[in-house]
Amino acid sequence: MTLYSAAIFIGFDLYEEAEHGVFEYLLSLPVSRKQLVLGRSIGGGLRAFIYVGPLIAVSLYVIGSLNPIAFLISLFALFLFAFGVSGMSITLAVIIKSSDRFDILMGVLDALIVRLSTAMYPLAVLQASNPFYAGLASLNPLTYVTDLFRWGTAITALSNPLLPVLVVVTFFGFFTFVGVTIYDRRIEGGGWQ
Repeated sequence: MTLYSAAIFIGFDLYEEAEHGVFEYLLSLPVSRKQLVLGRSIGGGLRAFIYVGPLIAVSLYVIGSLNPIAFLISLFALFLFAFGVSGMSITLAVIIKSSDRFDILMGVLDALIVRLSTAMYPLAVLQASNPFYAGLASLNPLTYVTDLFRWGTAITALSNPLLPVLVVVTFFGFFTFVGVTIYDRRIEGGGWQ
C-alpha cells in the first residue's frame, strides 16, 4: 500500500516543475521526450522503492527465514509495479494538466486501488466474507503484487507465481508505453499549459 502511494507522487512533481519553470528546461535538454518520461518513471519507482525499503527490511527481520529466489522475484515485481504506477501517475498528470483535478483523481484511485485489493486481507479471507469484493480484488494489479510479496517472504503459498508475475509485467509495460506515447504527444508544442 505504501509503495503504491509513494509511487504516485511523481505526477505531483510534474506540476511543481511546471509551476517553477523547470519543465521547459527539461524539454530543452538533449534527451528525447521518451527518455525523459522513462527516466521520470524509473525515478518515481526507485524513490517509492527506497521509501519502503526500510519497512521491508524490518518486516523481513521479524519474519525470519525465506526463500531467496522467491524473495528476489517478489522484490523485482514490487519494483516493476512501482515503475508502472509512476508511469500511470505521469500519464494522468500530463492528460489532466490541473493539479487540483489530479489531486482529487489520485485520491480516488488510491482509495479504490488500495482498498479493493488483498493488501489488507488475503484473498481467501475476502472470498469467505464478501465474494463480490473478492471478485473486484482479483482484478486489481496490487492484489497480484501483494500475493507475490507474501509468497516471496514465505508468508503464504502460491500455486502458480507465473500469473501474478505476468499481470505485474503487463501493468508495467502498458503504463510505461502509454505514458511515453501520451507524454510525447501532449507536450509536442513544448510547455505545460
